[in-house]
Amino acid sequence: MAEADAIAAVDEPVTVTSLVDDLRDLGLSRGDVVLVHASLQELGWVCVDAQAVVDALMRTVTPEGTLVMPTHSAQYSDPGDWSNPPVPESWVETVREERPPYRPETTPTRGMGAIAECFRTYPDVQRSAHPVYSFAAWGQEANSIVADHAFDDGLGERSPLSRVYDHDGSVLLLGVDYEPNTSLHLAESRADIDLPSFETSAPVLENGERVLRRYVDLEYDDSDFGTIGEAFEAAHEVRRGTVGAATTITFSQPEMVDFGIEWLEEHRG
Repeated sequence: MAEADAIAAVDEPVTVTSLVDDLRDLGLSRGDVVLVHASLQELGWVCVDAQAVVDALMRTVTPEGTLVMPTHSAQYSDPGDWSNPPVPESWVETVREERPPYRPETTPTRGMGAIAECFRTYPDVQRSAHPVYSFAAWGQEANSIVADHAFDDGLGERSPLSRVYDHDGSVLLLGVDYEPNTSLHLAESRADIDLPSFETSAPVLENGERVLRRYVDLEYDDSDFGTIGEAFEAAHEVRRGTVGAATTITFSQPEMVDFGIEWLEEHRG
């Protein structure tokens, strides 16, 4: 959304105060554990940038709650698998050998949006160690959610997604639909379906040294997440509202994961 369009989309500036009011109207409150997927451009004209959204989310759940966002860095997937666009084949080995190591404190996100990128830089935000599928968290349960993030099956049982499930968290889709709902990757991992695996690697820091860490990834598939989301909404409680100018959805993450497992086993099994 161009800035002129963002201004036209709202009657008055979207502020921290108005965002908190909108989020509370959706049912978010002090002490909640919330996994957030968000699009800044859908909110209208925010006064003045992504910081306002992060501040509003923090003010809503308070330090007694916990905010979680995916902070993935796809630039640390294997360059031989890149396709949008691919790099020349002659570059692949150079990229593998010369990439700086993934560092949770400094490595930028890729394709995750301005709000997640802003969030990861905040004081007291902790980020998990997975070089591709990291999550960042702030609040009371931040450490328990991002700690011990397994490299293998990085969106599965030993991931922050599973920890959000354990804490009976909710999902907030702020200006986005069900396609980026990463919790359904946890459903993929848990479901009795054929999910191919492959070995890959990424550079990380171990004892201050760059090492190429090999691990087993899964071929996650989000192509039917929109369909799963629509089916879930027809069968479960989902709260819809408007935050700023953005259509927003919130629901129970464990309910979505459990529903996703059943749906996947029926339709992909």
